[in-house]
Amino acid sequence: MNDQGASTEPAAAAVAVPEAVSALGGQDGARAGARDGARATGRRAALAPVALVVAGGLSVQFGSSVAVLLMPKAGALGVVTLRLAAAALVLLVVCRPKLRGHSRADWGTVVAFGIAMGGMNTLFYQAADRIPLGAAVTLEVLGPLALSVFASRRLVNVVWAGLALGGVLLLSGGGFDRLDPVGAAYALGAGVMWAAYIVFSARTGRRFPQADGLALAMVVAAVLSLPLGIMESGSKLLVPSTLGLGAAVALLSSVLPYTLELMALRRLPAPTFAILMSLEPAIAAAAGFLVLDQALSTTDALAIALVIGASMGAVRSQVRGAGKR
Repeated sequence: MNDQGASTEPAAAAVAVPEAVSALGGQDGARAGARDGARATGRRAALAPVALVVAGGLSVQFGSSVAVLLMPKAGALGVVTLRLAAAALVLLVVCRPKLRGHSRADWGTVVAFGIAMGGMNTLFYQAADRIPLGAAVTLEVLGPLALSVFASRRLVNVVWAGLALGGVLLLSGGGFDRLDPVGAAYALGAGVMWAAYIVFSARTGRRFPQADGLALAMVVAAVLSLPLGIMESGSKLLVPSTLGLGAAVALLSSVLPYTLELMALRRLPAPTFAILMSLEPAIAAAAGFLVLDQALSTTDALAIALVIGASMGAVRSQVRGAGKR
């Protein structure tokens, strides 16, 4: 009897234990699957604003290539006027921003954003009219790189910014002494305004819904540039072919990229965004090759690799930070 009972209990235990283990294993598997799903969702959420920034960079640089082709017809200031005015009209029609219900601080932010946007465009096209497109973008991107160094609280961002800066300098051909000094000064000034654009774009995105703040800031920029464009180009701005190319430049270089960047800055830290802007010289070089027949040298390719490596490092830092949060 005792032997039979003793043999029965282990048998029952042998049946019960696997069931308990399988139940626990199922719970652990469910938890592991939930954790993996959360990590995957976190990675996708972190990469989404990065993709917006890259798409915006592609759009703006290919738009800049079209603008270079348009400059002989309308002049640098005329191209800026066409670009900003057409972009303002498109955004006003699409967004229909509300003019009421905003505080004085909201309007101050929009005006500052518009000034930064107008200044950045005006100075950049003055530079592109005097020096090659790749060199102009290379000098201009120093502004966002400086912002990333000063604004970042993490040492790793300084490392990525330094690597990107090395690529930018290499892309310049070892120095800027052979460039037109006025054009180089315009490009550096555009970089300062670009850094200001990043700051006020983020603030505008937090204060205004959708792209309403962008539409209002674009109107400010267009109003500021209009007298300059009329003074330089006059009736040339009304030629149908010029208007058509100006509208294309507005869509590629203003409406699409600024909207994408505004969306990205709502979910992306300003230092990481600034480092990602170091992709611009590489994109500009590709656009110059495809649109303007500007060939790439081995040194240019190496510089682009350095810049892309820095941007990939910034992306990894952003993904890891989002995963920890």
